[in-house]
Amino acid sequence: MKLKTIRAGLVAMTITAAALLGSHVTMAQGIDSTAKKVGHKTASIAVKGASKVTDKTYKGKEGPGGQTVFIDKKDKKYYVDEKGKKVYLKPSEIRDKKD
Repeated sequence: MKLKTIRAGLVAMTITAAALLGSHVTMAQGIDSTAKKVGHKTASIAVKGASKVTDKTYKGKEGPGGQTVFIDKKDKKYYVDEKGKKVYLKPSEIRDKKD
């Protein structure tokens, strides 16, 4: 009788431990994705700010998604994406700004 009780208790403890560990992993993934979003936004703002200081803004033009277009020292046109990366544009991708 005692052996069955001990086994039942061990099974219950194992299931509880597995459930707790599984929930911690899910919480950590949520925190990681939030941190990534914040990091991407921070990088994007920093690169855009640096671009406004060091490069020219292409007035009257915008990128394929309505982004601000910058011109670097080598006369290359680019915009900054949501992750803070410079995306260089072909002339066919640049369009007039919509008012």
